[in-house]
Amino acid sequence: MAFFNREDIDGFDHIHKINLMNSLSGYKSANLIGSISSKAQENVAVFSSIVHLGSNPPLLGFILRPTLDVPRNSYENLKEIGFYTVNHIAESFIEDAHHTSAKYAKEISEFEVTNLTPEYINGFVAPFVKESPVKIAMKYLNEYHIRENDTLMIVGEIQFFQVEDSMLSEDGFLNLSKGKVTTINGLDGYAVPELLTRQKYQRPKKTEKTV
Repeated sequence: MAFFNREDIDGFDHIHKINLMNSLSGYKSANLIGSISSKAQENVAVFSSIVHLGSNPPLLGFILRPTLDVPRNSYENLKEIGFYTVNHIAESFIEDAHHTSAKYAKEISEFEVTNLTPEYINGFVAPFVKESPVKIAMKYLNEYHIRENDTLMIVGEIQFFQVEDSMLSEDGFLNLSKGKVTTINGLDGYAVPELLTRQKYQRPKKTEKTV
């Protein structure tokens, strides 16, 4: 196996380092965050850092890079409006989803330069991605500054969600593979996982003491 220490990591050129470090942690979620400004300017952008934070209340978090060096339209919108959407990326629109990572001016909507379609559900203010098999309405709650690399952890609460019927199991399990939901490997690698098995709730094994 290849071995790298901290000196090796620091010695990698910039592109090599970010490709390797972004791949090292494993497969990540692949989502599009939909938002809108007070001037009704729609925005949609790909994120690979969305994580489950808790079920009661139902919370999701995601990481934002520093906001000073590059305009962050999604961040500005969710802070201004207080609501946003999380939409899973499916195999059928990987290319369009990835293109939302391009840096467009705020007045240009990524919906306009891709085949992605904005959709408004149940009177919610922020746009969903119509093509997505899983659509989640979010309310901004808080943010936490991570001093070590000057990023922000954004915390939001799920308001409601919509999923394709075929993905739902009787016990509440959401089978993402039935929706061809993708995952991200590194910065630009996309894969479609296949569910292999579900394991039972695990309890400690009973062991006998040996004398």
